[in-house]
Amino acid sequence: MVHPYDDDQIIAGAGTAALELIKEIGDLDYMFCPVGGGGLLSGTSIATKGLCPVSKVIAVEPELADDAYRSFRDGKLYPSLYPDTIADGLRTSLCERTFKIIQKNVDEIITVSEKEIIDAMKFLWTRMKIVVEPSGAVSVAGVLKTKEKIRDKKVGIIISGGNIDAAMMTEILNS
Repeated sequence: MVHPYDDDQIIAGAGTAALELIKEIGDLDYMFCPVGGGGLLSGTSIATKGLCPVSKVIAVEPELADDAYRSFRDGKLYPSLYPDTIADGLRTSLCERTFKIIQKNVDEIITVSEKEIIDAMKFLWTRMKIVVEPSGAVSVAGVLKTKEKIRDKKVGIIISGGNIDAAMMTEILNS
């Protein structure tokens, strides 16, 4: 059994997305990444800080599943208690391993509303013709939320997952 995020090899594999992005684009001012259990964020933060030490790593989490935000803010691990968010892939809790990595390498965790997540999904579909599940769209929602702060900066965004039911995507696009 391989744990989906509490595993060094999974974290290392997840970091290759950031590695490939930075190798192709070059140094970044900001890297945005979704956070649930923290495996993708851990790998992203290690790769980003290793290649671009001055880059700011910003994690994005749904307001309705804000355990990582609260854990980061308070310096102690909070569990995720059955959050009711559209971003179902981010309903998991950080583990000790990912929490330690995040504390060391992440600069900030921000939260986004359900509406901001849906707006990001619509943006990705209408502007880029990319179908992204809610959990993967939270990082784009974070960029859209902070667009004034990051204006004229070089920004990387980890967009993960297209696992969304066609009927749900249609409902979101029509809302």
